[in-house]
Amino acid sequence: MSRTTTNPPRDPAGPDGRLLSRAGIFRLKPVDDSEEVTSGGLQRTMGLWQLVALSLGGLVGAGVFSLAGVVANEDAGPGVMLSFLIAIVASGAAALCYAEFTGTIPKAGSAYTYSYAALGEFVGWAIGWDLLLEYTAIVAVVAIAVSGYFSYILEHVGIDVPTWMLGAPGTGSGHRVDLFALLLCLLLAFVLSRGTKESARFETILVVVKLGIVALVVVAGAFHIKAGNYTPFLPYGVGGAFTGAATAFFAVYGYDAMSAAAEESAEAKKVLPKAILVSLGIAAFIYLAVCVVLLGMQNYRDIDVASPFSSALGAVGLGGLGLVVAVGAVIGITTSAFANMLAVSRVWYSMSRDGLLPRYFARNHPRRHVPTRVIWPVGIGSALIAGFLPIREAADLTNIGILVAFIVVAIAVVVLRKTRPDLPRTFRTPLVPWVPAIGVAFSVWLISNLDWVTWVRFAVWMLIGVGVYAAYGYRNSVEHREDQRK
Repeated sequence: MSRTTTNPPRDPAGPDGRLLSRAGIFRLKPVDDSEEVTSGGLQRTMGLWQLVALSLGGLVGAGVFSLAGVVANEDAGPGVMLSFLIAIVASGAAALCYAEFTGTIPKAGSAYTYSYAALGEFVGWAIGWDLLLEYTAIVAVVAIAVSGYFSYILEHVGIDVPTWMLGAPGTGSGHRVDLFALLLCLLLAFVLSRGTKESARFETILVVVKLGIVALVVVAGAFHIKAGNYTPFLPYGVGGAFTGAATAFFAVYGYDAMSAAAEESAEAKKVLPKAILVSLGIAAFIYLAVCVVLLGMQNYRDIDVASPFSSALGAVGLGGLGLVVAVGAVIGITTSAFANMLAVSRVWYSMSRDGLLPRYFARNHPRRHVPTRVIWPVGIGSALIAGFLPIREAADLTNIGILVAFIVVAIAVVVLRKTRPDLPRTFRTPLVPWVPAIGVAFSVWLISNLDWVTWVRFAVWMLIGVGVYAAYGYRNSVEHREDQRK
């Protein structure tokens, strides 16, 4: 039978003590390692390979079909292989930290839950508020990317689409709404609302089809590799490879979205760490194979950054596979949107269950056992953003959000090792604190290179969050109410 671990005694200052204490905004969420399902809670139905598929849905997407070519052409040349290797090592440091937490605290909420348990309520709130923006923005941005590829497919099969539905106002002449992006967000919300088992099956099927298309393209291209295209290997020097790694990093962090579904995985403490490491290993192999084939087929100077694989295939006489690549891109990027919509709904659900947001949203569907009261607002909100706003800047907001979460999770691993060495851990991050330090250092470096406008927008969002926490979250949190009853 599962058990709940004993938590450290509360701050002796008591519930009426200092605000900046363990009895105030830094009170800790009790660490419950139970894997039982409470009445009305989420159902544990996902096994190892469904979790791997969910993680790969976020990991293998636009990076395969476009990012590798962009980095090669603009930053690293054939050294893009080194760029992705560096990015994978850096992402791996964060993945090891996530793996320890998923094996220690098998609860929904991802970085929000981990930071709340290790660093305190206010830090947990800040990361949760951050993730709400990040994941929702990713869903909208990805939906727009899918819409572009879908329009390309329709055009190539002879279907004319009215101009008014091809983009948000201001993105092109005659554009009124990006209808495909809007409808995709609503479709994903519908699938998620059907239940965890059904939606996981949908994601798994799409991921299998996507990987099959990637394998077909890689195998076909491998027969047209020319060794001369790899020379010079580092035309922009080692510095170019590191610059490219900063861009490539954003293609290899999708496992964080999967960790938000911790309460919907069977034997979570055992399978979640495995799922993170297995999916990152598979993604690493895929990205390196894609880089080898892409740069072997076409010289990095000639790659079309708008459609890298299509241009490379066309250069070796395989232009007929271009449509296959577009279909793969639609499926691949859709799985990323799905993973992130699931993640934001589970973070919102967890924050509501903890009382930091209205508990109305923590009530699941009585039969499907999924938080439909959260899923539909997320789906409608992302649909409106994707359909009516040009949100190029939102991509930077997603970057800063996930990097901040990575930093906090890495720090939280070290802190929890010191404060709670007694906790049972089915997976332990190796070489602590050095591995977390690598994750922190790389994330800080990437954040320092973001545009100042991104910092301003992020700061405004976080200030709004502080206001919401002060007005509602602090006094309505479950931990505060328990303190008041003592």
